[in-house]
Amino acid sequence: MEKKTTIKPNRQWFIFFKDQLLLKKEYTEQGRIKYVIPTDTEPPIKPETGHPIHEVLLANGEQICAFSLNHSAEESETQIMIGLRASYEYISINEYRAAGKAYQILYWDEHSRFCPVCGTPTTQQAPIMKKCPQCGNEIYPPISTAIIVLIRKGEDILLVHARNFRGTFHGLVAGFLEAGETLEECVAREVMEETGLKVKNIRYFSSQPWPYPSGLMVGFIADYESGEIKLQEDELTSAAFYHKDNLPEIPQKLSIARKLIDWWLENN
Repeated sequence: MEKKTTIKPNRQWFIFFKDQLLLKKEYTEQGRIKYVIPTDTEPPIKPETGHPIHEVLLANGEQICAFSLNHSAEESETQIMIGLRASYEYISINEYRAAGKAYQILYWDEHSRFCPVCGTPTTQQAPIMKKCPQCGNEIYPPISTAIIVLIRKGEDILLVHARNFRGTFHGLVAGFLEAGETLEECVAREVMEETGLKVKNIRYFSSQPWPYPSGLMVGFIADYESGEIKLQEDELTSAAFYHKDNLPEIPQKLSIARKLIDWWLENN
C-alpha cells in the first residue's frame, strides 16, 4: 500500500527580539515593498535553545506560532525587524492584533519561569497556564487594566501632555485601575488626581488590548462638572480644554485615545 504523505499546514510565525517583530519583505507588481508576517510550514529562523515555540489561539479560532530570539535578526532583502507599536503602520489590523497577543504570551513566558510563591522553576501545563511542581501555584498571563477618558466641557474637550509622551502630541487622561475600585471610580479618581477636576455622566465607550507589555485600555466619556485645572506635575506637563477648530497634535490612529477623539469630532 502506498504510504500517504502528511502535509503540514502553513502557519503564521510571530518572531520577536524583545519588542521587535520580524516581518517578511515582499514586492508588488509595481516594485514597491510591502511587509507581511512570515507564513510557511516551518519558521524562517530556527528557534534557539531555551526559547520554545508557543501555539497561540486567537479570538477568531485561528492558531499562530510565536517564539523569541536571543539577538535581533539582521535586515536583508527578504526581512526586517520593526517595533511592535510601529508595525501597526506596516501590517493589517488583524495581524497587528495577533502580534500583540503573541508578544504578551512571550513576555509572560519570560517573566514566569519561577514560582513567585516559593521560587521553584515552573512547568507549562497549558498554552496560557504554568504550574509550580512544588507548591501547586498556578500562573496565568496577567492583564493590567487602565482607564482612558474623554472629558467634554461644552464644545471643548480636555487634552493633556504627559511627561512620558514623546514629542508634542496631546492625549487624554489615563491611569491604572487600583484594587477595590470600579472602573467608573477609577475614572473619577484619576481625573481628580491628575487635573483637579470633578467629572460626571461617566459612560463606557469601548476597550482595546494594549500589549506594551500586557495592558487593557478601557475607554470612557465623561462631562466636566466643576473645578479648576491643577496639574499633578509628576504626571503631566500641561492640560487645557480645546475646541475642535484649535486642536494640538493628537494621538495616532493606533490608540483608543484617537478613536475617542475621532468619535467626538464626528458627533460634535
